Amino acid sequence: MSNITDQSFSCLESLRKLTCNISRRWRLDFATISSSRAFSFLNGSPKPQNNTENNRLSFTQLVTDKDLQYLEKLGGIEGVVSALETHVEHGILEDHHDGISRRKETFGMNTYPRPPAKTFVSSLMEALKHSIVVVDILGVVLSLVLALKNMDLKKDATCNYRQSIQLDKLSQVSNNIQVKVVRNRRHQQISIFDVVVGDIVCLNIGDQVPADGLFLAGHSLLVDESSLTGKSYLVEISHDENPFLFSGTKVADGYARFLVTSVGINTTWGLMMYSIGEDSSSEMPLQIRIKKLNSLIGKITLVVALLVNIISLLRFFTGHTKDENGITEFNGSKTKVDVVINGVRDTVLSAISIIFITIPEGLPLAITLVLAYSMKRMMADQALVRKLSACETIGFTTTICTDKTGTLTMNKMKVTKFCLGQKLIDESRFVSNDSYNVLEYLYQGAGLNTTGGVYKTNSGSELEFTGSPTEKAILSWAVFELKMDMEVLKRNYNILHVEAFNTVKKRSGILSKKNEDNTMHVHWKGAPDVILAMCSHYYDQLGNVNALDDSEREKFDRLVQVLGASSLRCIAFAHKEVSEHESYDGDVKLKDENLNLLGLVGMKNPCRPGVWKAVQHCQQAGVNVMMITGDNVSTAKAIATDCGILKFNQDIDSKDMYGGLVVEGWEFRNYTPEERMEKVDSICVMASSTPFDKLLMVQCLQQKGRIVAVTGDDINDAPALFQANIGLSMGIGGTEVAKESSDIVILDDNFTTVVNVLRWGKCIYNNIQKVIQFQLTVNLSALVINFVAAVSTGKVPLTAVKLVWINLIMDTLAALALATEEPTLTLVEKWPLGDKEPLISNIMLRNLIGQALYQILVLLTLQFGGMTIFNVSKKVKDTLIFHTFVLCQVFNEFNSRKLEKKNVFVGMHKKKLFLGIIGITVIFQASMIEFLVKFADTERLTWGQWGACTGLAVVSWPIGFLVKLIPVPERPFCCW
Repeated sequence: MSNITDQSFSCLESLRKLTCNISRRWRLDFATISSSRAFSFLNGSPKPQNNTENNRLSFTQLVTDKDLQYLEKLGGIEGVVSALETHVEHGILEDHHDGISRRKETFGMNTYPRPPAKTFVSSLMEALKHSIVVVDILGVVLSLVLALKNMDLKKDATCNYRQSIQLDKLSQVSNNIQVKVVRNRRHQQISIFDVVVGDIVCLNIGDQVPADGLFLAGHSLLVDESSLTGKSYLVEISHDENPFLFSGTKVADGYARFLVTSVGINTTWGLMMYSIGEDSSSEMPLQIRIKKLNSLIGKITLVVALLVNIISLLRFFTGHTKDENGITEFNGSKTKVDVVINGVRDTVLSAISIIFITIPEGLPLAITLVLAYSMKRMMADQALVRKLSACETIGFTTTICTDKTGTLTMNKMKVTKFCLGQKLIDESRFVSNDSYNVLEYLYQGAGLNTTGGVYKTNSGSELEFTGSPTEKAILSWAVFELKMDMEVLKRNYNILHVEAFNTVKKRSGILSKKNEDNTMHVHWKGAPDVILAMCSHYYDQLGNVNALDDSEREKFDRLVQVLGASSLRCIAFAHKEVSEHESYDGDVKLKDENLNLLGLVGMKNPCRPGVWKAVQHCQQAGVNVMMITGDNVSTAKAIATDCGILKFNQDIDSKDMYGGLVVEGWEFRNYTPEERMEKVDSICVMASSTPFDKLLMVQCLQQKGRIVAVTGDDINDAPALFQANIGLSMGIGGTEVAKESSDIVILDDNFTTVVNVLRWGKCIYNNIQKVIQFQLTVNLSALVINFVAAVSTGKVPLTAVKLVWINLIMDTLAALALATEEPTLTLVEKWPLGDKEPLISNIMLRNLIGQALYQILVLLTLQFGGMTIFNVSKKVKDTLIFHTFVLCQVFNEFNSRKLEKKNVFVGMHKKKLFLGIIGITVIFQASMIEFLVKFADTERLTWGQWGACTGLAVVSWPIGFLVKLIPVPERPFCCW
């Protein structure tokens, strides 16, 4: 073995000499040095090289190059297992902390260096690309020249930077996959980031391979390597010909255990992910619409500002403007140069002020605040958002196509009925009767034809069951009720071939060989309709074999329906003893005809608490809930009724009257396209369906213009999840393929969480509309007052510093207050809007115009009559305008909390953040008026003037109430 190690070092040196790339040479040098650390780790202390020593590069290249010859030189897979000081069955047998830490230090962690998050500087450069920011830059440059300060560019860059940081955090959570490993004789679930070299990892259909490694044991393992190679065909993994597994690939069929040989950056997947990074810069359609809205407002603002500038200059140079003493400012050649400069400066400042106050630069920031807050709260509500666009689209959902198992039900199954022949059997009496030779066949069918397992805990007194909920229920029943001994069973039989279960075939099978007499046995289990079709005989309750003719088949069908009507999920078992030459059908698949039906089991899977209420909320809100399941019609009807999808008094068999509320997959599949389009809206349950039926259903609903959300957990659900407007994968029972095809991961697999996601989607859209309504009210009021004042007097009451403060109120504080409003029950009950509905609704326009008209009326009255009414100077009058304007926005924040409801104070005592922001705003405003008079260019106000400003502002509340009494037409006025 030392010769092998010497050869690997010499190969390294030769490869180094042939490598021109300096960075690659450095990596090879590092690999050579690090190999000595691997030796120290593998042997506990530095020793001469021996047969168990291999370096990290050897293991990496072994898998990367698929080098079977080198694997043989290393002593085969057993040699690698020994070198890594692990155990094929029991995994790593070391102290959890010290042993795992040493492996991470020696071989690296199962992470790869992530590209650095978007910096503030890069966000700043990206912000410079936006046309609206170019307008801001022009204003900033002029402002600097004319002693006006503004921070909008920084704010836009900060918005992008914060959003980048938030998405990066969510991406890390999304990539934290749970992996099944064997350590210290125990089956455990750990984070993919905690997988180390030497771990024994268990793989099932739909799993992502978490690291590079070698196949140890398993059956019918097919892997999709397209993510690495780009080739669409599936690769078969076997012990002899191709035992190499690669990180990032997906298990398409079968199951296996494999030995981890390389992790993190030492894998091909890790290197590739490090080089390409992740793109989290995709924008929501809502963000694109707001950018277009901002761009339109920006263009209009530029035109208005230019118009103000031209009119003001004409008024100045034609002698229509006067100074504070009433003297005409421009008097031809007699006018001093500094007077002309000041006049032009004031004119330009007026135009710039209109630009700053009118363009709603804070909308992107408001969206970021809404998304950041909402996604964090959704995570707390067990929903992980993988794609930003889902936050918007989920609120438009009109149809939810949901699975049954694990989503509507608790996914905690228990066998409650056992049928042999057509009779219910008492297991205790059945086991005690030794004449029943069928018992041994049931042991084989339950204990061998499974991806689960039975293990003793460390205490040795309790048994631990692994596998899917179905597998665990069957194994538990076989062990405790049928008294099956799993260890004896495994010693007595060898499994020769496996056909793994998937949702298309709805069956799984094995070929086993009994060691005692070398007899061959084929076992199948699966959906009753599938297994019955494969059988020609059945065992009765006495253990006799009887012919399964048409009349007997009808009896079994009725038995399955009876069990299904009790909300039981049925699994059928079939068996056949075969000779060696007939065990395979064409050397491709197991014998699947002329079998003997062993029996049926019925498993109870109760509905989750709260599902019925959640379904009712959806239906009341106009969201149709459709259950799509692979179970038979009877079971599907019973579960759908328990969940509230079907009514108790609903004649679900009367398809003519109700348009086919319950259909089977084959039935829907055989409809003509016209029939499918006609009936799709009335279907509530699709039973006996395949993932392809689910995909067809989604496509039909979308053709009808429905916004479809789909739940899925299986690898075959990926097409439907990808096709749907919103794909909702399951975080506990879902495969990694399903998760990667989805938009949102439901972390607790609960339908109630799906409804919460729907509620949050509507809340996000609603909160953004609140912010838009509030900001446009501020923009419109300020634009009109400054425009009229600039054109009529050449001066604006809302000066530079005042505008900066107003921008802070409407862009940051108000956005924060309104963006953090949480969803209410009324939002769930609100019917979904179409995704083509305008962002600015008629209700928003009504509220916006009503408040803006009132504010404009009050402010113009103060502009032209304030000095007379209050008997004050121009500077005090401008302060009154500024103070009244700000207080109007403060009181209007309360109105903006509810777009439609008249009572805007509901739940106000719980909104501590909102009230806190209002308090901070008022305190800062008082400071601007009373203490920062020089900085803010204001004058102190008397108590009477404070009362007048507050009284004028508080009228916003009754105005808001009265405005909401005005009906609005359904046809939208606005196209945005």
